[in-house]
Amino acid sequence: MDIEDILADVDGDAVPQETRDLQELTRAWVTERSAPEILPWPESLMERIMDRVRQQIELVETQTGNMDPKTNFRLIIIQTELERFKFLVRSFLRARVAKIDKHALYILTNPSQKSRLSSSEVQYLTTHQSLLHAHYRSSFLSQFPSQLQRLDDTAGGISMIEQPEVDKAVFVRALKDVREPMVVEGTDMAFEMKRGDIFVRSPGLLHDIGVRTAGTRLDDQPMRWSAQYAASQV
Repeated sequence: MDIEDILADVDGDAVPQETRDLQELTRAWVTERSAPEILPWPESLMERIMDRVRQQIELVETQTGNMDPKTNFRLIIIQTELERFKFLVRSFLRARVAKIDKHALYILTNPSQKSRLSSSEVQYLTTHQSLLHAHYRSSFLSQFPSQLQRLDDTAGGISMIEQPEVDKAVFVRALKDVREPMVVEGTDMAFEMKRGDIFVRSPGLLHDIGVRTAGTRLDDQPMRWSAQYAASQV
């Protein structure tokens, strides 16, 4: 029995909201790092976490300088917990920004992908791409013929827009039973996913699972992506 088995056996209502948020944020970070495409922004989760971080920062600033040993020890615990949340938030955001930078044009031209971003990420994407295009144009694009200056050119049947490698194989671990059997498109192969099972599958084959679980709590999702098996054991 590992940590996922323990978490799965615990009644969600019996776990404090702060602990559930930490579990969801950790899983969101690992999933984001491993998934080939950018995943939907967990708005409600991030709002709760950022509110808690702001409250803890205010508490630390208010209580700093208190000479009471008990209070100082409490502040140390709060600061340690605060740094843990800040590390996870920064790591989660870095993983998303890396995908935005790498697949900027793909996300901009794909409404379904763009809708997965937060408002701040959309602003960053448009501003960053505008600055990058202006830099390229002033550096060398202006010297090319007009028909060769587009960064999203698809002439000759070859697209210049870099897309995520959705067919790249990943390790997938089921966090709970998946009721419907998964059918491999184009073949007569089918397989079932039971809790604890680990598969090496193309993300495209598991897209239906992600669609069925969209909008649920991260703790309730029956699978998560992992480019490396070790990374999936959080």
